[in-house]
Amino acid sequence: MQTDINPRALLPVISALGIAQIISWGSLYYAIAVLGESMSRDLGVSSTGLFGAFTLSLFLSGLAAPVVGKLIDRHGGRPILMGGSVTSAVALALYATASGPLTVALASFFTGFALSICLYDAAFVALSQITGERYRKAVTALTLFGGFASTISWPVSQWLLTEIGWRQTLLVYAALQLLVCLPLHWRFVPRFRPAPQAKIVVSTQTAPTVPAKPYALLAFAFAAGSFVLSVLSVHIINLYKLAGLSTADAVLVASLFGPMQVLGRLLEMGFARKLSVVAVGMLAHVMMVASLLGLLMVNGFSTLAIVVAALYGFGNGLMTIVRGVVPAELYGREGYGLLLGRLSRPAFAARAMAPFALPFVLTMGLGPKHAIVGLTLIAVLATISYQIAVRRAAPTSVPAQV
Repeated sequence: MQTDINPRALLPVISALGIAQIISWGSLYYAIAVLGESMSRDLGVSSTGLFGAFTLSLFLSGLAAPVVGKLIDRHGGRPILMGGSVTSAVALALYATASGPLTVALASFFTGFALSICLYDAAFVALSQITGERYRKAVTALTLFGGFASTISWPVSQWLLTEIGWRQTLLVYAALQLLVCLPLHWRFVPRFRPAPQAKIVVSTQTAPTVPAKPYALLAFAFAAGSFVLSVLSVHIINLYKLAGLSTADAVLVASLFGPMQVLGRLLEMGFARKLSVVAVGMLAHVMMVASLLGLLMVNGFSTLAIVVAALYGFGNGLMTIVRGVVPAELYGREGYGLLLGRLSRPAFAARAMAPFALPFVLTMGLGPKHAIVGLTLIAVLATISYQIAVRRAAPTSVPAQV
């Protein structure tokens, strides 16, 4: 593994990666929520078809995640993240010049690979190679930047949509990938200098040696948690409205998610020395369950509605750190890209299904309360699986195959 870099040199690296994360999350993941309606109308593609293409992108990113992780293990984060910036620019340009379903499908294909190459997981693996004992703090610091992605992207995308239209907006985002993200990755991510033993690990094309059952339980916990939190992210405003809040109140309460997410990460950074990241993971899962139980009891605009938003924001903010750090804590960081890629695959698939989950339940004739109860049960299962996984984990056993 690469030698640690000087702490003073680490700040520019995290800042550069953080700016790139804001741009990448904002353009590849969040922008479609604002631009989607206009895109669907102008392209003659149904909203279901457009968001179905986005779902395909998420599935592809999950399939590609282990391969991307293995490439970072072998070559380091710098060339892979630079490739992600170029791939992102191509994907956004393809969307900007799309003319119908086939070109949208082609754009979604490139977007899927871009998502796996330049978002959190790839950046986490790159950080794991250079930060040593400061890895946890580095991940937390990076996610502080990412926490502002939606807060910045949504209003900026809306303003650009009004001023220049969705096609030009996507071209602006493509240009940012080439003119901002690509140079940042080239200039600030250190070159990879693998130690001889790291080469041996990578050449075997295996992840770290880990217990198969706890590993599978951890993968399930992360996937189930991703599914629940993604459903809430996509549908929370509608769920609040179904719980009796006005549209304005629902949007107001939901707007607390971003700040609470960032606050949770700041608190994690402040208490990192006193609380293990494994314990933080348990706290995040408990908050997820508590937010759902609270949502079941929301009836109109109230303090409880705000508490639910705070719990969700805190839990979601912590969960991102947990997914990036807990596997390293349990299994070490040799071959970490492949390990994290395998853990990410089911989580990406679960996230891809999330947008359709609530509409599917409602079309089955079940009410929103039934949907929330179902999400609560999944969250409880995720919490139990996580607890068993971290208790049974030990870095010596059979190779993980997920």
